[in-house]
Amino acid sequence: MTEIARCTWKGMNGDPFYEAYHDHEWGVPEWDSRALWEKLVLDGFQAGLSWITILRKREGFRAAFAGFDPEKVARFDETDRARLMADAGIIRSNGKIDAAISGARIYLDMRERGEDFGTFLWDMVGGAPIQNQWRAGEVPAQTPLAVDMAKALKAKGFKFCGPVIVYAFMQATGLVNDHLTTCYRHEECKALAKR
Repeated sequence: MTEIARCTWKGMNGDPFYEAYHDHEWGVPEWDSRALWEKLVLDGFQAGLSWITILRKREGFRAAFAGFDPEKVARFDETDRARLMADAGIIRSNGKIDAAISGARIYLDMRERGEDFGTFLWDMVGGAPIQNQWRAGEVPAQTPLAVDMAKALKAKGFKFCGPVIVYAFMQATGLVNDHLTTCYRHEECKALAKR
């Protein structure tokens, strides 16, 4: 049986759950605004932790945050905050929970003003995924564009969106194609670059 050539993430190879995420989701261009917001929130919760920790708790997050429906999350109050802080199925951090709730309000405020969250993000990369050509050991933790996107998100009021978090978000949502050139998904994700 031939081994599939994948990206060289620490801890991924041999973990079926992590490999499935890499093979079917990571780097696939995400155009849906609500799904993009969900992924930004999850990447914010990752700060200081490994992505696999968040990935394994993702269904718990979805249950706790009402399916990441911004209209519902924006109405969360102190009772909801207390519920979330007691929920072992998520990362219990006051700052990250507050960032998710305020982020839902910002998302809705943007929409009310006629600004689509997804369009805002995709416009920053020119409307199509950036096609990088990395080899093992070359992928940066952040880029100048990630710095710019982080500044733009922070200017709108979003939190837990520094350039390293934002670059991980850009990779996960296919705003950039950072599958290694040796990874079988590199060309597949490149083919998905157009809507």
